[in-house]
Amino acid sequence: MHKIIKADVLDGYRLDLVFQDGTHGTVDLSDLAGRGVFSLWNDYAEFRKVRIGTTGELVWADQIDLCPDSLYLKVTGKKPEDIFPRLKHQRTHA
Repeated sequence: MHKIIKADVLDGYRLDLVFQDGTHGTVDLSDLAGRGVFSLWNDYAEFRKVRIGTTGELVWADQIDLCPDSLYLKVTGKKPEDIFPRLKHQRTHA
C-alpha cells in the first residue's frame, strides 16, 4: 500500500501529494466535485479541510475517503498490475 504522508491543497480541486516512498505529484479531483458524496465539496472551504487518515488515505469530514493506491496510480500514470504484480498472473474467466 502506498501511504500519503503530505497533502497540500492547490487551486481548482487539485492536491499536491507526497507518498511514503518519495513519489510526489499533483492529482486533479475536479471531475468528482459536486457529484454524489462529493457534493460536500460544493463549498470549496470543505475541500480545503482534507486530512490524512490513519492508513495514509485522504479524508474529508468523516464523509469521504480516497484510497491512497488509486491516487498513486493517478499521480504516476501506472496501471494496477504495475504496483500489484500478482494481478499479472491472475487469469480471468467469462
